[in-house]
Amino acid sequence: MVGATSHESAGHGSAAATPVQPRAMRADARRNYDRLLSEARSAFAEHGTDASLEDVARRAGVGIGTLYRHFPNRDALLSAVFEEAAGDLLTRSRELLHAPEPCAALVKWLREMVTHAGEYRGLARSLMSVSYDTTSALARCSGPIREAGGALLARAQEAGTVRKDVAIGDLLQLTHAIALAAEETPGDPELADRLLYLTLRGLKDS
Repeated sequence: MVGATSHESAGHGSAAATPVQPRAMRADARRNYDRLLSEARSAFAEHGTDASLEDVARRAGVGIGTLYRHFPNRDALLSAVFEEAAGDLLTRSRELLHAPEPCAALVKWLREMVTHAGEYRGLARSLMSVSYDTTSALARCSGPIREAGGALLARAQEAGTVRKDVAIGDLLQLTHAIALAAEETPGDPELADRLLYLTLRGLKDS
């Protein structure tokens, strides 16, 4: 990943490493975790997900080693940052399972996925890159999201409004690509909606 630090390339944590959960920490470690997460959100919002991890640690008032103890690699930090948005998407998917129009509910959920993926520049690309990689720390978020989207897709397919050959993995990749296109075209705020409309047309069973 562009912007990766020398610490990352030196092997601080494998791709399968996951962030330490804050509930198991001492009070001082929990404070460090919370500060790192807060500063990571700010840095990613300002500079994108390729922001310097050394800068994140400096802004949090800790050493880079402390950051890596909590987040063994960039994907682990991204996973923690995206976890709240992922929780929102999971809650929303459960609500939409009861919507009267299954296909419209699926597309509405995908639109919210685009919105969350666009919160940080580079996040959509990262989510695309781990879509089929279960070893990445980001899979902690992408796995449950795939299941949630799969349930909405299955309901729409059972209703006969979405083609049976549509797979949730392909649909999520397409959604991440739409989020990336919207990110790369900030002067066209309607782009994501137009692309999702085209997606809807392609999803419908003839």
